[in-house]
Amino acid sequence: MAIRIILADDHSVVRRGMRMLLEDEADIQIVGEASDGDEAIDLVASTKPDVLLLDITMPRLSGIDALKMISQQYPTVKTLMFSMHENPDYILKAVQYGAVGYLLKDTGHEEIIRAVRTVTRGDLYYPPNAASIIIRQFVLPTIGSTNRDTPTYSPKTSSVWNKITTREAQILTCLMDGMSSQKIAEHFGISANTVANQRASIIRKAGVKNTVDLIRVAMEEKNSN
Repeated sequence: MAIRIILADDHSVVRRGMRMLLEDEADIQIVGEASDGDEAIDLVASTKPDVLLLDITMPRLSGIDALKMISQQYPTVKTLMFSMHENPDYILKAVQYGAVGYLLKDTGHEEIIRAVRTVTRGDLYYPPNAASIIIRQFVLPTIGSTNRDTPTYSPKTSSVWNKITTREAQILTCLMDGMSSQKIAEHFGISANTVANQRASIIRKAGVKNTVDLIRVAMEEKNSN
């Protein structure tokens, strides 16, 4: 029986490429495509796929928020997060909300196929860098609490990444990638004024004066984790 998959990504070119890649495999069937989190939830409800390949940064409802709802309502659906960002916060939230794997968008053909088949068998699939972050956060603190020299991943509570919402984190990541407010607005399907208001909120929470300082602080904190 074929592995039934939904592709959820706001870029049609990405979805088309993934469809072409996956449909070459005899044991895989694409049963639907979604361009945002709301569409992904509706498709999961109507098709009950085996695997959902879910982008993190999408307009309207983000992939992380969609994952949270899908994991609660459709626990048999195995969700593989698909992202261009190797952000520790995204990876840890993916684990927290029930994702069974995490792939970067530059992952090779063979690894994507391997990941899909692995999670279908009931196993997890996290690449080495993601697995390292997860182990430092969730495993080492429990088995090495008596060892003062054991390294652990523990983001500072004062970090801007721990003060902002999921959508604000998405916008901050876009700012770090050099995207303009207009491009961010188009990406998420919101107004430029909304982006400006959310950027101002992030700057206020970070305790900095402007966007340049915000990006500098965010990058320093991200690299220090």
